[in-house]
Amino acid sequence: MTDYRMQRADDSVTHDERPAFAPLSIVDFERAARAIDAQYRNFVALEVNDHCVRVAVMEGEFRWHRHQRSDECFLVLEGELEIDLADGTTVHLVPGQAFLIPRDIVHRTRAQRRTVNLCFEHRDAYTDVVFEDATGANGSSSRRGKSGG
Repeated sequence: MTDYRMQRADDSVTHDERPAFAPLSIVDFERAARAIDAQYRNFVALEVNDHCVRVAVMEGEFRWHRHQRSDECFLVLEGELEIDLADGTTVHLVPGQAFLIPRDIVHRTRAQRRTVNLCFEHRDAYTDVVFEDATGANGSSSRRGKSGG
């Protein structure tokens, strides 16, 4: 599978950190997701206090990483999302299911087919990419902007 955020071959926008919807507006997540035809797109839909609600549309995988500043909660709206944890556990989520990953837990997300999920996290939840060892044992990581995976 392709890691669309870190190895994209073109200049298409895959992430947007500006809230797409203003306060006091109705947000139709299904409609917003239908408008996306890319294999990977991640954007902030709303800001809530010092947190944000992201919409992620993906087909493929996001590399091993962790968020040292924030827990991350996934809620699947469409498709099936797999979340691999560094301890060897794989969590399989279907629409209507949510899963919380505590801060500093190394993980990656995968989707065999188009999947849409909401992600709830601190708006400054930077992603630390783990390069060689999913357990993070070698300490190799690199900060890569805002979250999304």
